[in-house]
Amino acid sequence: MKVLRRQFLHLAAGAVALPAVSRTAKAQTYPTRPVRLIVGFAPGGGNDIMARLIGQRLSERLGQQFVVENRPGAGTNIAAEAVVNASPDGYTLLLASLPNASNATLYDKLNFNFIRDIAPVAAIARNTFAIEVNPSVPVKTVPEFIAYAKVDSGKLNMASGGVGSGNHIFGELFKMMTGVNLVHVPYRGAGPALVDLLGGQVQVMFASISSSIEYVRAGRLRVLAVTTSTRSPVLPDIPTVAEFVPGYEASFWTGIGAPRDTPVETIEKLNQGINAVLADSQMKVRLAGLDATALPGSPADFGKLIAEETEKWGKVVKFAGIKPE
Repeated sequence: MKVLRRQFLHLAAGAVALPAVSRTAKAQTYPTRPVRLIVGFAPGGGNDIMARLIGQRLSERLGQQFVVENRPGAGTNIAAEAVVNASPDGYTLLLASLPNASNATLYDKLNFNFIRDIAPVAAIARNTFAIEVNPSVPVKTVPEFIAYAKVDSGKLNMASGGVGSGNHIFGELFKMMTGVNLVHVPYRGAGPALVDLLGGQVQVMFASISSSIEYVRAGRLRVLAVTTSTRSPVLPDIPTVAEFVPGYEASFWTGIGAPRDTPVETIEKLNQGINAVLADSQMKVRLAGLDATALPGSPADFGKLIAEETEKWGKVVKFAGIKPE
């Protein structure tokens, strides 16, 4: 009887261990087929470029193709929902970004909770934005701009790539912290907004440096300050907004997310792969060309970033009374 009991306990222990062994084995062989990377933006933009760049390097490192699939619409919510509803096996991933954090407050009725339903895998990079004005605006510093905007309250137009976009909420944070009254003028994309800023139809824009640097160098736009907490290597002589408005910080970040319940072993393997890609010297050069700073770290680090950004931009959305188009 004792022998039978020992055999039973041995078999039971083995049965319990099997799922763990199976998960570990799958993680060791993952990926065994192409992986989809869903992007909530149209092809050709900065986020699409970032997704293709990281996807290509992951393909080389992990031995399977990472296929970028663009699903723009509803402020990135269509892409996020597609990943939320995907099988949690590591073969459908999301290019997560700033809008996913702000959308939690911006949209009243989402079919998902981003923090609950998307597992953070790894942050990729942070992009710098800047306060840029048409040269016709007679200011050269942030204090001068604040004073000018208060004198001409409600007369300066602030362009953005759309309601709830990074350009928009970065400007609303500035308004909230300084008390200036800028009139928001949304466009269908940052490109058309920049065109009108160049033409003088609007006076100011919180624009990404990567999309506007050539206009700045040509003297067609004037940069007052960068929005990040530290100065940009691309524009080292330009101050940060925080040097004049203490505590101001705004940047557009990207990372990789997976469906909730994706195996921890798979997430760890992806995280290690992404961090290795970010540490590569060639990748650092490519990111610098996009005026992006790598954000290596653990899944927990990325989860913390998402939670903090969701809270921060939720307050801005509520303060400004922003509603989706």
